[in-house]
Amino acid sequence: MTTRSRAIAAFILGMCLALASAHAQNPSAASTIQKEALMTKHASGPFDVKVGPLSAYNQDDKAVGRFSLDKQLHGELEGTSKGEMLAYGTGAKGTSGGYVAIEKVTGTLNGRSGSFVLQHNTTMTRGTPDMSVTVVPDSGTGELTGLAGKMNMVTASDGKHSYEFDYTLPETH
Repeated sequence: MTTRSRAIAAFILGMCLALASAHAQNPSAASTIQKEALMTKHASGPFDVKVGPLSAYNQDDKAVGRFSLDKQLHGELEGTSKGEMLAYGTGAKGTSGGYVAIEKVTGTLNGRSGSFVLQHNTTMTRGTPDMSVTVVPDSGTGELTGLAGKMNMVTASDGKHSYEFDYTLPETH
């Protein structure tokens, strides 16, 4: 194990111990958070995306690729996003593969402005996707501070893209 690997493992172990200690000292914290649960809201609309190839770190395996993401979101979430994706697979219809991506969205969500980060994790099994797109905790800024949620991205048979976004957001005062 390298010095860097040991440091990362120690950091992760430290975080786990800190969380366990905090819960042991205040076990009612979880129930307090549940009592303050926010009502889930929904936003939807179309989006346009441009995916461009980037130089891959792994030059030995052509099935591994790195790509830029540039989106224009419309509807109840109006804005732009920029991100990066790592993918494996040929992309041919009916094949298997997977991708992970991070994208930063900047714009307005039902009239509230700011930015937040989405984390993608998708596995394709013989053409059937299992997709998870989640707001990275505590990534919201501006009027989107405290945003949490999950997004579903849909591609219609005509190639057009849309999103369905279920989220919670603290009320402004």
